[in-house]
Amino acid sequence: MPNVYDFDKTVFYTDSGFTFFFFCFRRHFFRLLRHLPRLVLELLRFALNRKRGKPVKGEFYLFLRSLPNWQEEVCLFWEAKAETLLKPWYLAQKRPDDIIISCTADFLLRPLCEQLNVRLIGTQVNLNTFHLEGVSCYGTEKVHRLRAEYGNIAIAEFYSDSLCDTPLAELAQQAWLVKDDERLPWPKLKTSITT
Repeated sequence: MPNVYDFDKTVFYTDSGFTFFFFCFRRHFFRLLRHLPRLVLELLRFALNRKRGKPVKGEFYLFLRSLPNWQEEVCLFWEAKAETLLKPWYLAQKRPDDIIISCTADFLLRPLCEQLNVRLIGTQVNLNTFHLEGVSCYGTEKVHRLRAEYGNIAIAEFYSDSLCDTPLAELAQQAWLVKDDERLPWPKLKTSITT
């Protein structure tokens, strides 16, 4: 049975999409400066919207159109950030049958997951338009995507920083809520009492 992990703020210390943008912004300041107001607005909308669905991140990756070679930027990003921003506890327990399932765009995480030799399910982005394809891989959609990819696979352990991932946590034999480097047992679901 595999272990399943969320990515951002679970096995990676930050939000990888925004970290990637600021990495590119420092390298291509003048090319990306015009995107900054829109992306600041996206960041605010993202922070205020717990659903993090298509309306929130749907336009985020449009800044890639301004880069001369966005694929190279993705590779350079992981060369610069993987060692310092991947959590050591994850690297110590990583297994080849791990599955990373994330709201982050699959094109951004794929090179790293290939390097780590783990499987990936991420939000699908059209690489011609940089718009989302379908819905964001978030909340119950993670369960749908996992089932579509692997059927009724059993999960040994599940790790996430967000209670929005409770639908996946409920499928695991053991689930862990991650806060920085601390892993706590997943909180029990509160049942409503009717009188």
